Amino acid sequence: MKNTGPQRAKLETLKPNPKNPRVIKDDKFQKLVQSIRAFPQMLEVRPIVCTPDGVVLGGNMRLRACKEAGLREVPVHVVSWLDSQQEEFIIKDNVGYGEWDWDILANEWDANQLEDWGLDVWTPEEETEIREKDTEDQKWKLGDHTLQVKEHALPENTTQIAVVIQAWENFTGKKAELVS
Repeated sequence: MKNTGPQRAKLETLKPNPKNPRVIKDDKFQKLVQSIRAFPQMLEVRPIVCTPDGVVLGGNMRLRACKEAGLREVPVHVVSWLDSQQEEFIIKDNVGYGEWDWDILANEWDANQLEDWGLDVWTPEEETEIREKDTEDQKWKLGDHTLQVKEHALPENTTQIAVVIQAWENFTGKKAELVS
């Protein structure tokens, strides 16, 4: 492969990077596979980045998912960089600089669709669960923190409450607990 920019490569010519520091959980991997099957055109604008000998620098999980999805070739961008540049790219390509605006997501986007696209979000069932709780003051235990929800905040703000709780759970990997 030449360093000519975006091109196509057969999957068997690409090699997962043994120094890839990223992992993916099974449920997220299956969502990625489904995403690629449903919208393979996305790969055209986000090609896998690899070295001339086919070692993947960016897109190791996409490579695995493309194989699982049954694709035979994928768009790639071949780069000839110094080892130090390759290492820097691997990390910078995977750093999440931005953060989700949970308020916009809660009010402007469909939760089920976001979930289908792979974003861990609240679900309408979780909102219903919060609404069905006692409408007296609620206290949610979020690790060492307590979220107190006054009776007058329910049920109007249950979407925002669900978003805060879900964001905390996603960030920490822990489950919030309703204590009163």
